Amino acid sequence: MTTKKIFTLSIIFTFLSVMLMPGFAQGPSSFKKNTIKGKVIDDELNVPLEYATVSVQNTEDPQDITGGITNAKGEFSVDVKNGTYNIIIEFISYETKEFKNRKITNDLNLGVIKLGLGSENLDEVVVRAETTQVDIRLDKKIYNIGKDLTTAGGTVSDALNNVPSISVDIEGGISLRGNENVRILINGKPSAMAGFGNTDVLSQLPAEAIERVEVITSPSARYDAEGTAGIINIILRKKETLGFNGSVNLNGGIPENASISANLNYRTDKFNLFTTTGYRYNESPGYAYFDTRYFEPREDAFLGDIEYDRNIEDRDYDRINRGFNTNVGMEYYISDLSSITGSIFYRLGDDRDVTMNKNDYILNGENLLGTNRKETENEKDESIQFALNYIKKFDNKGHELTADFQFENDSETQDAFINEPILYNNTDVDAIRVPSESTITIEDQKEYLLQADYVRPIGEESQFEAGYRGNIENEVTDYELYQEDANGNFILNENQTNVFDYTENVQAIYSQYGTKFGDFSFLLGLRLENTNLKGTIDSELTEEELQEEFSFDIDTDFDNNYLGLFPTVNIIYELGEEENITLGYNRRINRPRGWYINPFPSRSSRNNIFQGNPNLNPAFSNAFDLGYLKRWEKFTLTSSVYFQRETDAFQRVQEEVFITGPAGQDIEVIRSIPFNLATNDRMGGELGFLYNPTDWLRLNGSVNAFRFKLDGEFNGVDYSQDNFSWFGRFSSKVTLPLKIDWQTNLFYRGPSDEIQGTQEGILNIDLAFSKEILNDNATLSLNVRDIFNGRKRNSFTSTEFFEQDSEFQWRQGQSVNISFIYRFNQKKQRQQRGGGNEDYDEGEF
Repeated sequence: MTTKKIFTLSIIFTFLSVMLMPGFAQGPSSFKKNTIKGKVIDDELNVPLEYATVSVQNTEDPQDITGGITNAKGEFSVDVKNGTYNIIIEFISYETKEFKNRKITNDLNLGVIKLGLGSENLDEVVVRAETTQVDIRLDKKIYNIGKDLTTAGGTVSDALNNVPSISVDIEGGISLRGNENVRILINGKPSAMAGFGNTDVLSQLPAEAIERVEVITSPSARYDAEGTAGIINIILRKKETLGFNGSVNLNGGIPENASISANLNYRTDKFNLFTTTGYRYNESPGYAYFDTRYFEPREDAFLGDIEYDRNIEDRDYDRINRGFNTNVGMEYYISDLSSITGSIFYRLGDDRDVTMNKNDYILNGENLLGTNRKETENEKDESIQFALNYIKKFDNKGHELTADFQFENDSETQDAFINEPILYNNTDVDAIRVPSESTITIEDQKEYLLQADYVRPIGEESQFEAGYRGNIENEVTDYELYQEDANGNFILNENQTNVFDYTENVQAIYSQYGTKFGDFSFLLGLRLENTNLKGTIDSELTEEELQEEFSFDIDTDFDNNYLGLFPTVNIIYELGEEENITLGYNRRINRPRGWYINPFPSRSSRNNIFQGNPNLNPAFSNAFDLGYLKRWEKFTLTSSVYFQRETDAFQRVQEEVFITGPAGQDIEVIRSIPFNLATNDRMGGELGFLYNPTDWLRLNGSVNAFRFKLDGEFNGVDYSQDNFSWFGRFSSKVTLPLKIDWQTNLFYRGPSDEIQGTQEGILNIDLAFSKEILNDNATLSLNVRDIFNGRKRNSFTSTEFFEQDSEFQWRQGQSVNISFIYRFNQKKQRQQRGGGNEDYDEGEF
């Protein structure tokens, strides 16, 4: 966009903002204005209270109400005509002060107004500071993250694993109610911190960065329709205290890990500077075991064409992850009702993984050959994101316009070297030699986001909202495979080498209307989205040769458009002040990500590959959710039942295929590939509770049981199945003598049937202790994760060609971690008033 165009748009945007200001078109005042002013402060701390509400009501005309909010200095100024008024000063969780029947004919200075903490809110302040609380909105559940000791020194992924409805598997994959097709947002938007279609970065950010987690199982029309399971919106902390304040976090533990991070903030009356910066180093040893038994003997060209009917793989992973990340930004307050925020997020990763894979090839129970495959992989990645946000509030009742622009670039270079020396040879074939391999993968991803949202309250009980979002994402993957020939030279395998250029362009407009009628609240919305998926495959092979190589039709230059309407309905019925029923309906889409589309295989081993499918179409779902919430003085109960039908659902199928080696020989491998395989019906229910019986004991738990029914077939094989599974979690926190906190977390995922086998249950127990020190300005924590070493996946897979038992553990054994957090210029309890930062409560009404 040229400078001239940007300047023109800026002029237009500013003009519209001014035109929409209340009172702009009213012309000169026909009456004398008097100014009511004052300053509101905390009675105990003597610090200004920003965003305190000032209401001024005309006693002769109760409908004549005006007012405002305090600024960063706690000051306010309200203009009124001559008359008699009631002046009310309010701030959440504080006492209310009233100045009644004030006759005003001239300017009035109320001076310094001190507000004390309301006595009825004292218990709530302590509870919010210590434990996770849940709040139900029309389209979401909000979990305000408390002091979860088991995640001290941990990551965002660790913290998510303790939120009801969410589970994080042993590889870091995040699912919502057992469904992995979930959209991850940061502060309501896609972000480099969540990665492009993966969650690796969430395993590097500190858990202390989270303010709250929004679980959105019935997203409103404001949100992107991506993610058939729903949306997980992670809200990061953002301090608003005047002056310079922050915290520093030091961590260390076994297996070897260390990290340091700082959350700093400097606030004045006109701007707020903030940063979260950290460095993390960790070693993560892992383990895997695969016992594959073939129904018919098979040959391997790399092994002298020997026949074997069983292959045992025993893997050890040695991972080293090093990462630096920083988020720096400034919010500038243009006026009391408008601000602009700019931020830059930068991440640099440097990882090194070494995988040792011992293979035994067996025929009729006799060991024929043994190899020791070693793969050394180096990965360097760099992400940078620029974000700009503008907020224009036209009043203090929710009438506002927001605009966002975001750009990010993510680049990654990965090189791997694989060699497989012979350990023993009991065959008749002499001098068997497995050739070495070398791969180079370069990925470059760019994403542009432009979004605008307009919210207009209508009366006291209704609200209208409309907006636009445009999101363009481009991903280019350059993959090269070199294989060693008989002379020891590395030859480019042109059958596997390629460049894949993939673009996802989503344009959407939406509108929604919310209102309250008696005890009912409604939020009705409609979103129109156009999805454009296009890609090109640059390869030495022709399209016909690619189809022969991969055994299915391939379009090397595809351009597909999908236009869809996505309605949403969310209803709350208030049975009482602390009891309600919610009902939600939404239609969603699951767009295939780039790595699910790329047809060129990635190699987890020489015998096992994953291959994308460029013929994948988006999957669509319709979902219903019925929830119930009841609060007592010390007990909160949440529950829901849900049903979802997804058509053209993605499923990964394993099959035996032949691929071409560097010398033109056919190599038989096990391929895992996704297809639009089935209709997937999911139904289930969840039950959760929060119980604080005493000041020294806090309990919470949840259980989620679900059933899914698949209906589909591929290549003449029926993959239909009816499966039931469940997962549950329980947490207890006890305050011991000497003010030592002790927390225990338990998570269990039940066994399940997969489309080609079964998976056993997983049990994980974490233990943690903490104590406040240095006049409560610092916290020292010790935690032990997976104390019984049960966080491992045991599976059985059966196909028409083979059956396989496997065991996989991403991080082997227990881990012990010590964390030290030091806070300065922070008052912990007072910061919890009002339930935390509400800047990103999107879609509310």
